[in-house]
Amino acid sequence: MKNSTLFIALIFFDCFALSAHVQASGIDSLNSPPPVEIAGTQSLHFTSAIMGQEFDLYVNLPRDYQDTTKSVPVVYLLDGQWDFTLLNAIFGQQYYDGFVPSVIVVGIAWGRKNPDFDFLRARDLTPSVVPQSPQSGNAPKFLQFLTTEVIPFIDAHYRTKKDDRTLIGSSLGGLFTLYTLFTTPEMFNRYVLTSPAIGWDKGVISSYEQKFAERKTHPHVKLFMADGGLESGAGSFQKFADNLKGQNIEGLEMESRILEGMGHSGGKAEGFTRGLQYVFTRPSLTLDPAVLDQYTGTYQSNSDFKVKVERENDRLVGVGPDGSKIPVFAESAEDFYAKGQYLFVHFKKNENGKVAGVQIDQFGGSQFLKKID
Repeated sequence: MKNSTLFIALIFFDCFALSAHVQASGIDSLNSPPPVEIAGTQSLHFTSAIMGQEFDLYVNLPRDYQDTTKSVPVVYLLDGQWDFTLLNAIFGQQYYDGFVPSVIVVGIAWGRKNPDFDFLRARDLTPSVVPQSPQSGNAPKFLQFLTTEVIPFIDAHYRTKKDDRTLIGSSLGGLFTLYTLFTTPEMFNRYVLTSPAIGWDKGVISSYEQKFAERKTHPHVKLFMADGGLESGAGSFQKFADNLKGQNIEGLEMESRILEGMGHSGGKAEGFTRGLQYVFTRPSLTLDPAVLDQYTGTYQSNSDFKVKVERENDRLVGVGPDGSKIPVFAESAEDFYAKGQYLFVHFKKNENGKVAGVQIDQFGGSQFLKKID
């Protein structure tokens, strides 16, 4: 009996001690916890004169934005109220793996208190009016808002690369992304979309596609589009994508993909990932062996760290002190990169045109290695 009493007392004491610790450590605020914020992001309130609507712009600046000598491409994301956090997570992963450059991400979301997103999306992201959604068909005005208000606003407040913009959307946002490509392709040079609502208004987007194909001139753009393999419209999507690709439109680079085992919403994570990889794909040039041979040899840092550069057929390979090899691909005659990791290599020459060393940039920092043989 004494043991039972002691056991109960110990439990009571432990609970009391835990409660005291929780209160002492500030965790007693569990009844009213503070909101979680995404580090490095900004939230801007924006009122559109064109739309007569309040919007929230969610902005994520890249980690090296403090370098004031550089301008930065911008990725504009539709449905920021849902997908801004998703895209930022994806972008951080792809940046760390070297697939994408530094960019500013701007998520566009409808503002005001308790907005009806379903109503507003059907109103603003659709190119035509349908009987079941009499408020729809506002895409021309929303495009005007995007091109004459949002983009100039972002360009005025941030160091943007004004000739390098990407538009991303899904579902009705994917429909609007196609509408933008087909009507004003010069506004963006990269388009990424998933699960586009191509069936809207009996497939009216196909008429815009045809007008786009009949244009006399086309700017150079890259397009990635994907659809979930489990979506009921996957067959229609594939037919639409094949038809667009089959027109061989000059200036249009495109890739389409069916995401096996994915539904309408869940395909965004993989689709955005694959899309960013595709539209930001770096060149992979084939250089003359004589150009590559000038870079072969041994390079050493001030800390006596050494790497070798060898040529294997038409490619350079870096060989570490442990014998591990990393192939690098040519982006230019002096600039190389590894695939799947943040590793960029720039060979430097002296005043006599001889290779003096190599600048190696990795996620954790940069270092220069001198060529010693």
